[in-house]
Formats: sequence, C-alpha cells, structure tokens
Amino acid sequence: MAIQYQSLNFKGRKGMSAGQSREHQRAWSEKAWNMALAKGNFDRSREHLNFEIVDGKIQPIDKSKSIGQRLAENLAERGIRDPNANLAEPRYRTLGDFVFSGSHERMTELAFGTQPVVIKPGDNKENLTIHRNKEIEQWAMDIYNFVCGKYGKENVVSFYVHLDETTPHAHAAVVPVKDGKIDFKGVFVGKDKMEYSRHISALHDELAEVNKPWGLERGTSLTNKEARARQTLDYRRQLEHDTRQKEADLAEMDEQLSSTAQQLRMAETRVKGLTTMIENLEKKKSGLEKELAELRRKMNVSAGDRDALQKQIDEKVAAIAEIEASLADKNAKLDKAQEQLAEARAAKEEVYASQAVLQQEVSKLSDSVRSSSGTLIKEQMLNMVIGEFKRIREVLPPEQLAAFEGSYLEYLADRGNEMLHCGVLLFAQLVNDATTFAETHGGGGGGSDLKWGRDEDEDDRLWARRCVAMANRMMRPARHGRKR
Repeated sequence: MAIQYQSLNFKGRKGMSAGQSREHQRAWSEKAWNMALAKGNFDRSREHLNFEIVDGKIQPIDKSKSIGQRLAENLAERGIRDPNANLAEPRYRTLGDFVFSGSHERMTELAFGTQPVVIKPGDNKENLTIHRNKEIEQWAMDIYNFVCGKYGKENVVSFYVHLDETTPHAHAAVVPVKDGKIDFKGVFVGKDKMEYSRHISALHDELAEVNKPWGLERGTSLTNKEARARQTLDYRRQLEHDTRQKEADLAEMDEQLSSTAQQLRMAETRVKGLTTMIENLEKKKSGLEKELAELRRKMNVSAGDRDALQKQIDEKVAAIAEIEASLADKNAKLDKAQEQLAEARAAKEEVYASQAVLQQEVSKLSDSVRSSSGTLIKEQMLNMVIGEFKRIREVLPPEQLAAFEGSYLEYLADRGNEMLHCGVLLFAQLVNDATTFAETHGGGGGGSDLKWGRDEDEDDRLWARRCVAMANRMMRPARHGRKR
C-alpha cells in the first residue's frame, strides 16, 4: 500500500447557516436530496451509516435541532453573548469548521474493511447491507477526543462522521471561547498571518500523533510539488463541494419560495373573503337600519297596529345587534388576516432577496471552479513548454543555443522548482525564510535595499506575479566585483 496521508481542512464561519446545517445532518427534503444525488458525490444508500458523537457517545445523527440552534443553546446555557445576535447579517466569525479525513484507500478500509462497496453517487441498493466497521468509530472517537482536548469539550457544538460520500470524513464545529467570550482570532488565528501559519503547522503535527496508530501520516510541506498538487486538488474538490451545497440550498429555497407564495395566496384569499363578508354585512345592516327608521316613524304617527309595529321594531333591533356582533368578529379576523398578509409578503420578499444572494454565491463558486481548473491547465501547459524546451535544447547547435543564454526560459528550465519554492514562501510573506532558502541554494541577487511587501489593495494575481519576479531575482547567483 502506498503512503496514506491525513487530511485536515479548517474554515472560519459566521455561525452555521440552515443550508450548511442541513448538509452536515443530511436533513434534506426529497427535492434537495435529488439535487445532491444529481450533482454531488453522495450515496443515499449509505446515509444510515453516518453518525455523530455527543458527550463522548456514538449515536445516530439527531436532526431535531440545527447546528445553529445547538450553538445558540450552548452559548445561552453558559451566559456567553453571540456577537451576531440581533444582526440582520452575521458579521463575526463564531465557529471553526474542521474537516478531518485521510487518503481514500485507508479511510475506506477503516469504514468498511474488506466489504465490497460501490463508491459512486446515487442510491446504490447494493450498499444497503453494508455495515459500519468499529475501526472508523474508534478513529472518530480519537479525533473527537483530540478536538475536545485542544479546544474544550464544552465548545464542541457538533461532531458528525459521514460515510456516504467518496471518502469517509468527520466534521467538527467548534465555538472559540476564551476568557468567557467568543474570540475567534485569539483561539484559532493568533496575532498575524505568520502566527496563524505556525499554529496550523503545529495542529497538523499534533494531529499526526493521533493518526499514527491508524496508518495515516502527516503530509509534507505545501512548498513541494507533490503537496502543492494535492492541495490544488483538495481545493478544487472543496470548491465543487461548496458549489453543490449552495445548489442544494437553492433547491431548498425554491421550496421555501413555493411555500411562502402559497401562504401569501392563502392570506390574500382570506383578506379578500373577509372584506367581502364585511361589505355584505354592512349593506345588510344599512338596509335594516332604514327599515327600522321607517317602522319607528309609523309608530310615532300611530300609522298601524302598534303591537305589530313594536314586534317588528324589536326584530330589526335584534337583527342589527347580531350583524354588529358578526361585524366585530369579522373586523378582528380581518385585522389578523392583514397582519398575516403583510408577514407573508415580507417573507416572500426575504426569500427572494436571499435567493438572489445565494444565486450570486453559486455563480461566484462556479467561476472559482472554472478558474481553479484553468490554473491546473496552465500549470500543465507550463510544464509541457519547459519539457519541450529542455528536449529541443539538447539538440541545438551552440550558435543557436547562445540566443537563450541568461534568458528567463533557460533559468526556469534549470531551476524552476527552486524558484517556485522561493515564490511560494514570498507569497506567504515569509520573507526571511525565502531569503534563507535562496542564499542556501546559490541565490543572492535579490538585493537587500528593495522595498518588499504586499500592498493593501493588491489582488492575488498581481501579488503572485511580483512574487515570481522577486523569486527569479533572488534565486540568481549574486554578482561580485565592481559595478561599472
């Protein structure tokens, strides 16, 4: 078996949205499940193998409360204020979302042993008889205890293990509490990017000790080629996963929109019906009042049998009183119905607005997926160009080869990996590490008098271009002797 590596991904979240919670818990409607099966890597026949760990005990996933509700209850019980409470849109990161996994071959072995498993999206009936191995539960418990030991058991809001996707993995949602309040930066990040980098590196080291008994090793530095390729693949998979989740959220939102539209129609019908009934009662009351006035006029002028007139007057008064009682009831109901109508309209507008925002997020994620795919293609094209240049260079006569002497293409072909390593260090703003690397690998042409650093408004593409140019300069041998 090839070397099997551990995997750890971390993302800061401003709470946990309903859509994200449904994805973690698989609390999907039929429509959302169909969307997930069509576009994702989910296998519904293995959903029953998923589990969660609560208070150190393994149990089926409880879908009765969302992660957001669990977070709110967790904080309320401890008297900790949620900085996003009462905000129209959450602004503060209040959760650390960890994903723990490893190489597909080893994680599948831990989960299913030697059982034949169909690993593909859909609802694969062949997997209905598959059982969950104890090893995956023991691995998950080790990871759970690691998270509890590092961040506090009371801060672990949820811990789910998914065995219904391509590679088994665990999700841990951790609220960063320090000194009795939420402090995302203090718990997860540190004072700056360099401290965060050291923190994440140490986290991988500590996790490797937990994973060692399970045959999972720590990955190598992301500055080497193999690790970079693995990170790029993982990044693309995460983008695709996020896109599928957002699309599932859109499917859920379509159902919400349909539901709110139905509620709006019902509210409009109720208001219209009550309004019509009130109008009819008002007309009937007006007619009775006219008849009552005529009867009283006749009574005053003694026009007719007074006893018969009095009886009719009493009947009209009773009928009018009955109508007035009915009007009071219908008007009260109308007020309530109009409130419900206003709420239904607001709810529909809110869903429309949320749907528009979500649609933009899906569009951006789709663009990112295409962009990351483009990056992979460009990297392979560059490798092909360099390889082609190396092959051609071997057969070029000296007079033609001289045209490439000292060129960027020649240098990239000879020392491209070293320059790339230096550029990655610069991009991470590890300037001292980049300088040391360059000096210990024959470089020294960068100069010590150059202003270096990333501008506040500089985008990633421009910053990467400057890092490549600086790496090229730093990796070139230092020039000695007097300048002319």
